[in-house]
Amino acid sequence: DAPLTSDIAGLTAAVCDWTGVSSSSDNLAKVGLEAWQASMSYPGKVTAFVAPANHAWEPANSDTPIPVIESAKTVGDEEITKAVEALRDGSATAIFLGGHALRETGLYQAGRIAEATGARLITETFFTRQQRGAGRVPTERLPYFGEMAQAHLSDLDTLVVIGSKPPVSFFAYPDKPGWLSPKDATVIRMGDHSVDAINTLERIANALGASDRVSNVAQRVELELEHGPITAVELGKVIANRLPENAIVSDEGATNGLGAFLMTENAAPHDWLTLTGGAIGQGLPLALGAAVACPDRKVLALEADGSAMYTVQALWTMVRENLDITVLILNNGSYAILNIELARVGVAQPGPTALSLLDLTNPSIQWTDIATGMGMAAGRVDTVEALDAALASAMSEYGPRLIEVML
Repeated sequence: DAPLTSDIAGLTAAVCDWTGVSSSSDNLAKVGLEAWQASMSYPGKVTAFVAPANHAWEPANSDTPIPVIESAKTVGDEEITKAVEALRDGSATAIFLGGHALRETGLYQAGRIAEATGARLITETFFTRQQRGAGRVPTERLPYFGEMAQAHLSDLDTLVVIGSKPPVSFFAYPDKPGWLSPKDATVIRMGDHSVDAINTLERIANALGASDRVSNVAQRVELELEHGPITAVELGKVIANRLPENAIVSDEGATNGLGAFLMTENAAPHDWLTLTGGAIGQGLPLALGAAVACPDRKVLALEADGSAMYTVQALWTMVRENLDITVLILNNGSYAILNIELARVGVAQPGPTALSLLDLTNPSIQWTDIATGMGMAAGRVDTVEALDAALASAMSEYGPRLIEVML
């Protein structure tokens, strides 16, 4: 075998929805188009096309037609009727939303249902993308910790799940809940991720006779800042005030990211992207990809210092491609979320070795030096006033820059 011989398809199978391997140069275009077709199928998928190098230079004699992208699946009328009856019966009901249900159109339809029935609108803890802010229907976000999530759902009799799966705890813990909805609650799942969530919501709203007008939408609010040291809440207020219309937020803020999310409900309309798996380090490349896909929109990356270390090379690419990204490094000198998780699995008194693994101050990471070394404008702030001034400047100018936020 050649030195680089490996089971590439085996590796991609673990992280991709679809993997295809060309068997010859004649087969190359067919498999490539199948990969494209799979990636474009609802609700959007990650695919891998593995092509042995020689297939790219060997002659090909095939004429491959472009495949058709199939429409999304829809739920049956019986399932719509079941959901409508549950929403009408007057019990404590919530709609648990994920996927495309969190796009502006989906939230509008969900808002129609909520106003017609009194149902709560709750989102996944870690959703792919939510369109939120002024003019859009607000939602509740399921808490991260299992016992808090369970309490959040404890009064429900019925949970209608659209664009998601029934909620479960992110991790398993000793003596803590895994299944989060009440044991005696009725859970109605309206298909899986392959089902058109917006179509489902619209049909339910129409079957309920819901009004086309939705009054419960977020209003633009300017938040008053409390000057002094930066906290997670004050960070969120600054972002809420300075975020421009149609901005994209890549949120890998970990322990300091929640304040930003809560405070920006009444910010200018924007898209919020979150971590959907358990990997650490997606925030910077996610922001990079968003900026490439939408070059006319400002991108803000909320990045915990520990998470950023996994994909720090993304800063160089942002500069190389001259992308309009502002990176907020939330520097608390620690893998704080892992300290919390350590306690939650029963380690009441971790030893010095375990604690040192989660400490990022020996040595301290000089984020402004790292950024400038990669050609990126950078600065450090440790007060709310300085953060507000730095972010105002970043949001008003084009180009990549990094602001190190000392928390």
